[in-house]
Amino acid sequence: MTAFAIFIYAGALLLANLSAATFGPWVTPLNAFVLIGLDLALRDLLHTRLRWWQMLLVIAGTAAASWLISHDAGRIAIAGAAAFFLAGAVDWMVFAKSQGSWAKRAHKSNLAGAAVDSLVFPVIAFGSLLPLIVLGQFAAKTLGSVLWVHLLRNLHKT
Repeated sequence: MTAFAIFIYAGALLLANLSAATFGPWVTPLNAFVLIGLDLALRDLLHTRLRWWQMLLVIAGTAAASWLISHDAGRIAIAGAAAFFLAGAVDWMVFAKSQGSWAKRAHKSNLAGAAVDSLVFPVIAFGSLLPLIVLGQFAAKTLGSVLWVHLLRNLHKT
C-alpha cells in the first residue's frame, strides 16, 4: 500500500506539472482540485507510514523527478519542483506538530501546504503574482484536499 501511495503521489504531481506546461495557467485550478488535492491528502497518509527522513526523501525525490521529466518546460519545471518541495516541507511540519485525528491534522496541514504551493508555483511559473490564479488554486487545492482526505481517511489505519 505504501509503495502504491508513493507512486500515485508522484504521478499526480508530475501530471499536474506537465499539463500546466502544455495548457498554461488556466488549467491550474482544475489540476489543483483533482491532482494537487490528491497529492496533499496522500502526503499526509504517507506521514503516518514513513519516518521523517523517508518522507523528506520522497518529497525531494518527487520534486527532482518533476524537474527531470519536465525540464524542457523551463520555468514550469522549476516552479513545480520548488512549490512542491516548499509546500511539502510546510505541510509536513504542520502535520507533525498538529494534534487530533488524522483527518483534522491533514486539513490543517493541507491549508498551509495549499497556501505555499498556490503562491510559489504561479509566481515562478508565469512570472507574476496572478491573484485570480493564486486564489483559484488555493480554493481548489483546499476543496480538493477536503474531498481526498474524506475518501482516504480510513486508509491511514491500515
